Amino acid sequence: MKIEVKDYTKIIKGITILDDINITFESGKCYGLKGKNGSGKTMLMRAVSGLITATKGAVVIDGETLGKEISFPRSIGVLIENPAFIANYTGYKNLELLACIQNRIGKEEIQKTMEDVGLEPDDKRKYRKYSLGMKQKLGIASAFMEKPDIIILDEPINAIDETGVLKVKKMIQEAKSRGAVIITACHDAEELQELSDEIIQIAEGRIVKNGKTDL
Repeated sequence: MKIEVKDYTKIIKGITILDDINITFESGKCYGLKGKNGSGKTMLMRAVSGLITATKGAVVIDGETLGKEISFPRSIGVLIENPAFIANYTGYKNLELLACIQNRIGKEEIQKTMEDVGLEPDDKRKYRKYSLGMKQKLGIASAFMEKPDIIILDEPINAIDETGVLKVKKMIQEAKSRGAVIITACHDAEELQELSDEIIQIAEGRIVKNGKTDL
């Protein structure tokens, strides 16, 4: 798996959000995006996810260009900003509905992923009754449950307790071991350093530093 972001520029209402981004993401690695709010981290994640189109340049995944050969990556799990689920359904029911879209996994895989993040699959509480941490865990479960080749995680450990953070780290390591590409952003510099094989520092829509360095 190789993701190539080539000369990628995104301009919205005359404002350059991403400015001539060039970077390659490869299998079996976790890439950490570092930068201030508004630096372009989330937009880069959206670009790789196929959620925005380039003003100039392209995202190429294993030789296929997003927006041309494919509309979205063929195998991707995404958690960007606040996870959105149906308020009056249980956590399990929400994941079951998502799984039905591609019909790749069944009950056992959904249950295991919920347990992996620290949620109880048989919990009858509706999503609207979930705490902020539980909602975040369900969002993480939705990104991991189909074992996608690409996993995008925007602030994945936000509002999660220490035990939950350890569980997320374990899931990331397991995903790396099977060859997934993980792209994440985290405000906690130490956690970002621990999670990531490479740190990509972004400022004003441009990559200013790339590599495994002290933060």
